[in-house]
Amino acid sequence: MILRVRRRETEGQTVRTPNYDKFPTLSVPAPFDQEAWKGWTEICGQLLSSLNATGKARPVVAVECYPGVHCNQVLEELASGLGAAAVITTRDWFLPEEEINRLLAPYIGGDDPVFGYLCTRLEMNDLLVPDCQARAARAIGSACPGPILIVGPGASIAAPEADLLVYADMPRWEGQLRQRRNEVSNLGLQNHTQKASLKYRRSFFADWRIADRLKRRTMSAWNFLLDTTLPAEPKLCSGAAHLAALWQATRQPFRVVPFFDPGPWGGQWMKEVCQLDPKAPNYAWCFDCVPEENSLLLAFSRGLTLEIPSLNLVFRHPRELLGDPVHGRFGAEFPIRFDFLDTMGGGNLSFQVHPDTEYAHAHFGLRYTQDESYYILDAAPGAEVYLGRTDGCEPSALLRSLEDAQSGKAPFDDKRFAARHAAAKHDHFLIPAGTLHCSGAGSMVLEISATPYIFTFKLWDWGRLGLDGKPRPIHLDHGRNVIRWERDATYARNHLINQFENLRSGSGWREERTGLHEAEFIETRRHWFTGVTPHDTGGVAHGSVNVLNLVEGDEAVVESPTGAFAPFTVHYAETFIVPAAVGEFTIRPSVGSPRECATMKAFVRHKA
Repeated sequence: MILRVRRRETEGQTVRTPNYDKFPTLSVPAPFDQEAWKGWTEICGQLLSSLNATGKARPVVAVECYPGVHCNQVLEELASGLGAAAVITTRDWFLPEEEINRLLAPYIGGDDPVFGYLCTRLEMNDLLVPDCQARAARAIGSACPGPILIVGPGASIAAPEADLLVYADMPRWEGQLRQRRNEVSNLGLQNHTQKASLKYRRSFFADWRIADRLKRRTMSAWNFLLDTTLPAEPKLCSGAAHLAALWQATRQPFRVVPFFDPGPWGGQWMKEVCQLDPKAPNYAWCFDCVPEENSLLLAFSRGLTLEIPSLNLVFRHPRELLGDPVHGRFGAEFPIRFDFLDTMGGGNLSFQVHPDTEYAHAHFGLRYTQDESYYILDAAPGAEVYLGRTDGCEPSALLRSLEDAQSGKAPFDDKRFAARHAAAKHDHFLIPAGTLHCSGAGSMVLEISATPYIFTFKLWDWGRLGLDGKPRPIHLDHGRNVIRWERDATYARNHLINQFENLRSGSGWREERTGLHEAEFIETRRHWFTGVTPHDTGGVAHGSVNVLNLVEGDEAVVESPTGAFAPFTVHYAETFIVPAAVGEFTIRPSVGSPRECATMKAFVRHKA
């Protein structure tokens, strides 16, 4: 397949010009941009300087570790570099595994490899032995003079009066990769070889929730943040620099660090446009704005960049980032998700459905569900989107066909039961929860959705295996309970496909409403422009965070009418975030841009 990508003409030859930035950075403001160190030698030198300033004979360093951190490596490097008089690991202070499993059973009990119930009650200290602080005090008191080092999850609980609190952070995506490589396990467990999907399930529903509650409580007290995302290139920054960077992020547009993953249906479009490894079999997903799992790259002086979870920003400044109406409705959660689904040269996604809010809350502890939409960035001739059931088909017959497919009797008769609609570039398909759907082969989808992103009930996966060589889980028992049967092919044509409405225009720009469905809380707007285009988040008190993607044009510039932030350049297919606190901003094509540009923008609707 020949992919349609942005091109320029040079001396009669067509030259590809991909410019998608896979490593966007956020500049740390001065003077905090000086407060970062790279390599264990520099890191230990800075920590020793801070310890010496305490004047204590036995200064205590507590290194709180997020799940996924290689705690043993951190302990060994710091113990050697600091010349520690005593080294303590929190590993021995966790409850027995069987007791931890009992505590977590309400959240991850049962045999389902995907779903559980969000843990909203347990804290890190619930997983530790009751006398961990007493144990730490005894170990510190009996040590020889010199630095005392305590490392691991719960270190800040065991040593609440530590002289230095270092937070060893870890982006969730890197943690998942380490789980897949059997390098790390879950909180309090020593078995690294458990199936990766089960590690992820426990992390999603329990471990990350527990660790995040501790992170939020301690963030303002961190003396230093330790980044070991790249194990061979550890980096350290001051806690003050970390907080200054987060505050800076609320005053300007920014991008999170995208990550890419293959899949059994993956395509070839992102390889070229995003300049990915051409030898990889495929890329199915790009998570371009999923702050629960994406990172921020903080740019310091000396060319040093330090990686942190973008969730740190959501936790620290939810009002400034989200806006009061959004924060009041969702809490410190980022409710909008942008990602890519690439089936160009690939296959169909699974035929699927998402639960409504009531079902999601009752079964998984969610406060809202995964309403979504497919915006078509590109499409091959003949591309289709499956949306709704065919007109007149009997629900019972459709379910029987799915049951037969699951049991291996016969493939699902999608031509009879699944409504198919032609898909072309810049089409927009709305998918409120309960709607049968999937993207067919030959499409490049910008998926705009609410954030609960793993709650997909696969109903049919075309008889193929996952990348691990095993069938992917099917959740027909869940799915049959949430299908909105009235959403057939006719309903989809009339209410879910290209519901465009012209809103307003100005010199060199025009704005359209493209959705989403009235049942969804996300509003989407498309702007076509050749000139300066006005936008406004509405501000902290009354507005909403804006998430945008440049869906047409090579390059555009985001600017402040008052010069409140430096001009921010975005490229084709890049997603970027404009915090509510920014207020008014403009977007225009870069100087010399040869054609009209377009952005897709999403924000949270105000309650009626």
